[in-house]
Amino acid sequence: MVKRREPETATIGAMTHDGRGIATIDGKKVFVPGALPGEQVCLRRRKIRRGYDDADLLEIVTPSPERVTPRCAVFGMCGGCALQHVDAATQRAMKQKSLADCLARIGGVQPERWLDPVFDPDPDGSWQYRRRARLAVKDVAGKGRVLVGFRERHGALVTDMRRCEILAPPFGSLIAALSDLIGGLRIRARLPQIEVATADNAVELVFRVLDPPGEDDRARLQRFGNDQGVRISLQPGGLDSVTPLVPGAADQALYYELPEFDVRIRFEPTDFVQVNGRVNRRMVGMVVDLLDVRESDRVLDLYCGIGNFSLPIARRAGWVLGIEGETEQVARATENAALNGVDNCEFRSGDLAAVDGKGGWFRQSWDRVLLDPPRSGAEQVVRHMASTGASRVVCVSCHPATLARDAGILTKGQGYWLEAAGIVDMFPHTAHVEAVAVFSKQDLHPKRTT
Repeated sequence: MVKRREPETATIGAMTHDGRGIATIDGKKVFVPGALPGEQVCLRRRKIRRGYDDADLLEIVTPSPERVTPRCAVFGMCGGCALQHVDAATQRAMKQKSLADCLARIGGVQPERWLDPVFDPDPDGSWQYRRRARLAVKDVAGKGRVLVGFRERHGALVTDMRRCEILAPPFGSLIAALSDLIGGLRIRARLPQIEVATADNAVELVFRVLDPPGEDDRARLQRFGNDQGVRISLQPGGLDSVTPLVPGAADQALYYELPEFDVRIRFEPTDFVQVNGRVNRRMVGMVVDLLDVRESDRVLDLYCGIGNFSLPIARRAGWVLGIEGETEQVARATENAALNGVDNCEFRSGDLAAVDGKGGWFRQSWDRVLLDPPRSGAEQVVRHMASTGASRVVCVSCHPATLARDAGILTKGQGYWLEAAGIVDMFPHTAHVEAVAVFSKQDLHPKRTT
């Protein structure tokens, strides 16, 4: 019987989709975060389970040629990244394999062709990319300071970090300064998190406050915002409680631009936006091209959010209808359409988990459908996709497993075939896989029409 704390040497034979190395010791699988296939490592089992064990990596005895030196000082402890020790090309290959495995195993499908991976080609494009994040805050008496950062990989503790290599500037270099700022506040123990939103025109920090800050605290926060050139907002309750620290201080709403489509998207600091602005621009262009929209086409954009895809599509289509479950997002999308002079686009609120395919907008005649669902996927929608009459469906997914499930439904019961699929490297250095899949009507398959 192997003791839990006894160091062992093993060879890593494979890797999980979330970046953990897999060793087999005496017939039992042992998962080792930070270890790569082919490496000989020294490990210590951290948690003993019935079917497998979890271990900590103690030493790389024989490194893999794909191994690189992580840039972050707290990599391995912080739960924000899992793959900084792997070169960028290998990360993308791992993510494509994860997508392919899910499509085959869960959906029973494979694409007719693979799309080229979408990523930022700049040599430093995989760093300082994250424009939206939620960071935890904890006053830790034992350390004599307030910690600001992502949660640790193996627990709920806040990582003791001074900077972050993936957060967009200037926020990645402000973590130590934020620690000092909050440490000087009277409400330091009543401020559990900070949300950051980096736009093309400004950076806004939203401080979650369980107690209202007094005049001294407000003055400190305002001084920090002025010194660092960032906006400060407070959130005493739900999302509808977010208000600027200084009313009227922000003279312009946050926005990002999609210049290829002459579109500017306004958003609130707590709105969902794609975290990687540079990759989002490339993804939007690819998706619009894959939809193959004509000037006369009617396009249905489901889970449309604040118009990230809808407005660019409207620049090419005849009519676009966006459906979104959150009414605040619908209102924002409507405002964005007006601000961009887009008059061939409408947004409505709808519960897409309750679609029955029997009436309303779903059974109107559509030429193209775009899906951009949450991690839970679009199961209820795809079960009725044939009712739309769309000859082409493009799905943008943030979870390969639910994409694979939905792909199986579309290809086995709704009359579509999987024309193409590929990954979008939206979250470099993490195991998160963003994917795009293209479905076309089976009666339009070139092998069936020749």
